[in-house]
Amino acid sequence: MTNGFTEIKDIESLTQFLAASNGAPAIIFKHSNMCGISARAYTQMTGFGQPVGIVIVQNARAVSDEIERRSGVAHETPQLLIFRNGEVIWTASHGQIRGEAVEAALAEINKGTMVPEVRP
Repeated sequence: MTNGFTEIKDIESLTQFLAASNGAPAIIFKHSNMCGISARAYTQMTGFGQPVGIVIVQNARAVSDEIERRSGVAHETPQLLIFRNGEVIWTASHGQIRGEAVEAALAEINKGTMVPEVRP
């Protein structure tokens, strides 16, 4: 784990990362090493207060595709998805990926007041 991230390199590690959350929210960040917007989002998520799985799309495109298949959420980069019990309950992309927005979503999820829905 570096900078608070756990790199997800293959589909098996994706499955393990999601299972390790054990019913708690699991954060996955899809990152491109070639995008300035993604670099800004990366900075927002560095050192976050809980594990963040990172999928570097240049190195793990099959994982990115599998996330899209499992979640039904179209691929974007950068993209952040919060899963709970295998379902996406919150998502953001590009400039929407801000540390305070993710923290607010997690607070709502943990209070049980957030209705599971995907945010565009």
